[in-house]
Amino acid sequence: MLPLQGLTPDALAQACGLEPGEARKVVAAVHRGEPLEAARGVRRVALDRVRARCHVPALELRAVRRSALDPFVKLALATHDGHVIEAVRIPLERAGRFSACVSSQAGCALACAFCATGRLGLSRNLETWEIVEQVRMVRATLAPGSRDRVHGVVFQGMGEPLANVDRVIEAIRVLCEPSAMAIDARAMTVCTSGLPAAIRRLARELPRVRLGLSIASARPEVRRSLMPIDAANPLDEVLDAAEEHARTTGLAPMWALTPLAGVNDTDDDARALAERSKRFEARTGVRPRVSVVPYNAIDVAGSDPFGRGDVATFVAALEAHGVRAHLRYSGGSDVAAACGQLAGRA
Repeated sequence: MLPLQGLTPDALAQACGLEPGEARKVVAAVHRGEPLEAARGVRRVALDRVRARCHVPALELRAVRRSALDPFVKLALATHDGHVIEAVRIPLERAGRFSACVSSQAGCALACAFCATGRLGLSRNLETWEIVEQVRMVRATLAPGSRDRVHGVVFQGMGEPLANVDRVIEAIRVLCEPSAMAIDARAMTVCTSGLPAAIRRLARELPRVRLGLSIASARPEVRRSLMPIDAANPLDEVLDAAEEHARTTGLAPMWALTPLAGVNDTDDDARALAERSKRFEARTGVRPRVSVVPYNAIDVAGSDPFGRGDVATFVAALEAHGVRAHLRYSGGSDVAAACGQLAGRA
């Protein structure tokens, strides 16, 4: 059975022999949460084929945790085979608009030292519909009848999105589809630890979607100690792919770095990052958006492996080296919803 919420109208039409207009009406009914009968103007024989070949599966809502510090909301969701994944509703500056931070995998294989998800190991990739369903369930937390809406999506939850690139691309196509979620591709960001081939594919197939890179440190030896993926995909190769992405799309990538006390928060780290940023701009004509993210405790075995670096000092050091950086607010830490804290806890 094909999960309807994971299909574009074109895919549904091909799978079930529907006319294009019929497929759009069926997809629209599904994403409005209506029964198939609500898809008016669709032939009965076509609806019968959809019923025979498709279904609307669900993720189990295990918990909703609302931060007492800010308007962040975290959802713990269980898959049919018992994996718990997490999605976060993030408030945007404009009232009534939110981003959905979604997971692309159950767990993660990359083992980044500062990320709780990376310490779980990888259970499996999520299916297209499981990614889309997270956005639908975030949308369901909005006040009924209000003008609140999910304005954007960031692939920065559990897992490495570009290690599941086929399904992430399919999910984005559904999320952008006007008859489905109708979210502007320019309001979507795919964040990665650095998979060059998939970065290039993202540029080719989804040129309006933004790219986010986890840098950790621009000093190779430091980055490799924090992000084991650097051994297979060194930062030089990752940035080469990111340059190609920038030239193809014209979009500025987001470079995210989390200062860790005594590890990657030194003036040498700031200087190295500034040099990389300037070289990137010189080669592409696009200036990276450097985002400094405060470290959020991940509480491994009752103690935290790192201390929070002085983010204000690090941002000032970057500016002293000629690079303006944005200090990102990472909310929901009291319910483990902040960057790096997602660990599939029901």
